[in-house]
Amino acid sequence: MKKNSNQALSDSSRRGFIKGATAAAAGFMIVPRYVLGGNGFLAPSDKLLIAGVGVGGKGRSDIANFYKSGKAEIAYLCDVDTRMIEASVSSFPKAKFYTDWREMFDKESKNFDAVSVSTPDHNHATIAMGAMQLGKHVYVQKPLTHDIYEARVLTEAAKKYKVVTQMGNQGSSGDGVRQLHEWFDAGIIGDVHTIEIWTNRPIWPQGIPRPPKAEIPKELNWDLWLGTAQNKDYFEGLIPGSWRGWWDYGTGALGDLGCHLMEAPFRILNLKYALDCQASVSNVYVDWAKRGNFPDTPPPASHATLTFPKTDKTAGPVTMHWMDGGIKPSRPEELGPNELFGDGNSGILFIGTKGKMMASEYAANPRLLPTSRMDEVKVKQKFERVPGSANGHYAQWVEGAIAGYGNMELSSPFEKAGPLTEAILMANLAIRVADIPKPRANGRGFEYPGSNTKLLWDNQNMRVTNYDEANQFVKREYRQGWTLEA
Repeated sequence: MKKNSNQALSDSSRRGFIKGATAAAAGFMIVPRYVLGGNGFLAPSDKLLIAGVGVGGKGRSDIANFYKSGKAEIAYLCDVDTRMIEASVSSFPKAKFYTDWREMFDKESKNFDAVSVSTPDHNHATIAMGAMQLGKHVYVQKPLTHDIYEARVLTEAAKKYKVVTQMGNQGSSGDGVRQLHEWFDAGIIGDVHTIEIWTNRPIWPQGIPRPPKAEIPKELNWDLWLGTAQNKDYFEGLIPGSWRGWWDYGTGALGDLGCHLMEAPFRILNLKYALDCQASVSNVYVDWAKRGNFPDTPPPASHATLTFPKTDKTAGPVTMHWMDGGIKPSRPEELGPNELFGDGNSGILFIGTKGKMMASEYAANPRLLPTSRMDEVKVKQKFERVPGSANGHYAQWVEGAIAGYGNMELSSPFEKAGPLTEAILMANLAIRVADIPKPRANGRGFEYPGSNTKLLWDNQNMRVTNYDEANQFVKREYRQGWTLEA
């Protein structure tokens, strides 16, 4: 992994961080980790010591929730943008601060047990892999990775290094998905053959030209923020949230909400790897004068269709439709004209041979259709609920890490999160190739051949067999000096 020095904080703020960390160092552990063996060894009397990488925004709420479990301490904070660290520092004044996660790993690996990763998508894999290679348990925000190849590698690495893993799709710990699962297993809606999923995301700009170069904020280490991504100019508005709408760093609406909406069908129907995928996209832009093709960013709206092979829970293949940008499937005839479809913005619809069931984002608020069936159908609880439901997702990982690899069942370990992420990224492959224009043979305008192609997937070799242009997105080229290897 690339070696460069830790970006210095301003003198005054850095002295404050160091002073706080030094004063509290003795309080982090009962005996030094190296005496106990290091490399993630947890003394029986200790709490789980966590190093957070990316601790602004969602990362801040993640580490706060780990701490609320009562069984974790936040020992280290790491962020490439010192503006993102302020609230976390005030909440965890004893935690030592780093700007470069590689330096933190090099210097402190004997002093923490687990790592929480909440950076932009393009850097998830390298940080998580570095942590697992040190024997650290890892919690990684959704989607697990930016590329299909990375998801496969992390899934295999979790088994190899025998660490406790969890992806940050907390709905997988919710009561809703377990209720849906019980209805399905009881045969209430029969065999499910079609899944329809929709969202109003993106709620950030997409389908736009890349903005002009801007001055890099003094608090931001742009080189470290880029990480594995190719060297391009910083622009206004990219941070903190709009990076999701740029393929170099994010994975669009699918990466943002796909893990929350697709998880329930994956769990309930035992889905794994897709057979094929196709997509259609919107390439009509609000300002007609600026209408064009902008391959650096996902389209404003898209519809992707995945086919999954028969499983032990289905009678045949399963078709899954993903719609974003405000596109929705037709309202089920069983749904009343004034009843809410999903949660208004997002939803999941299971279509079976005997009926239908529906849920909101996170698989919350599960309903049978027509909703009058909710008063008629009573099914015995089959699956144990996670204490705290979706909010218990964080404590579940903490407790699992303390229990040790293989000693506790988790809701979204990489064994489950990896294949789910791959399916989401497979849909993104189809969306990306559907948005690539080629000049027409007659020289008049452009055509989009990818939008008329069903991508056939060779799962073992992680390769599209009938449209080679798509394979460039299966495994992107990292910036020089970055690798998934040690």
